[in-house]
Amino acid sequence: MEIFVYRNGNETVEENFTVADLPALLAETNSVIWVDMEKPTLEDDQILSDVFKFHPLTIEDCRANRHHPKVEEFPGYLYFIVHGVLAETNAEHFETIELDGFLGQNFVITYHHDNFRSINMVKQRVRTSPIACQRGASYLLHQILDQIVDFYSPVMDDFDRRITKIEDRIFNLKSADDKVLSEIMNIKRNLMRLRRNASKQLDIIYRMSKGEFVLIDQQMLPFYRDIHDHLVRVMDLTESYRDLIGSSLDTYLSVISNRMNEVMKLLAVFSAIMLPLTFIAGVYGMNFDNMPELHSSVGYFSVLAAMLIIAVGMLIFFWRKGWIGNNNRYVDEDKDAKGQDKVNTTET
Repeated sequence: MEIFVYRNGNETVEENFTVADLPALLAETNSVIWVDMEKPTLEDDQILSDVFKFHPLTIEDCRANRHHPKVEEFPGYLYFIVHGVLAETNAEHFETIELDGFLGQNFVITYHHDNFRSINMVKQRVRTSPIACQRGASYLLHQILDQIVDFYSPVMDDFDRRITKIEDRIFNLKSADDKVLSEIMNIKRNLMRLRRNASKQLDIIYRMSKGEFVLIDQQMLPFYRDIHDHLVRVMDLTESYRDLIGSSLDTYLSVISNRMNEVMKLLAVFSAIMLPLTFIAGVYGMNFDNMPELHSSVGYFSVLAAMLIIAVGMLIFFWRKGWIGNNNRYVDEDKDAKGQDKVNTTET
């Protein structure tokens, strides 16, 4: 547990207080107190009930983990739950951590079971300059929430990079790739989790920014609206990326279907070529006595030559139809024809 105290008029924020000092500190109405509880014990939880007189249900929610974001107003304080992102989280491994907190007239309490980058950064800022505390407890809470929301931006950038890479890989696929499909579904699942989390936090910040709670100073509302705008951007990007990853899934299925169609087309062409050859071989394999070609000295070679001519002829036919080989020749001819038409029109 770390306790930070800013007394009005001081140039620094004081530290190194103990739990025994809290009652006297809370009585100083002109001071701003920040109590950060990281990995608290049951004895630390007892402070919340004995010193701060918080509702037992809020303390129970603090002990538990993985609650949905929410904010509740009680006489003399606000209780809120928000979620931040882990330092190592990314688009493929999206993980959030829970921050429980209380806002009073002259105090802020942050309660978390995991290490919070945003909390650490605000601590460094407070130790460097008391500006974060000079405007009151509601502004200090704004600093914490703003830092939590800002750490969503690198995660959104990672979603953008990974979706772009997946799109590039899809168009280079030669056959079905379960790894690509797994990545698509994983990112889609993480985007859904991000959307659920951000939408609930968006509602919390909106309620804080519109002046619903008296403990948030009216002068601080523009700062909370700024956090709300950042979360709206996160939501917009989440919706956009969800559409992109859905399109990537459709494109993947379409590309795999096209690749399969190419294989089936090749097999169909091969079957079509073999069909007349098989027919000829079947006719001359019947071994009737009154088949003159069976007794001809050049019959065997004549039949082979006919079969070869038929096979080559069908290959040429399929190639000219564009069913096999490269079709760029026809595309180039079309481009040349259009270009020639354009030149002739210009000259005219």
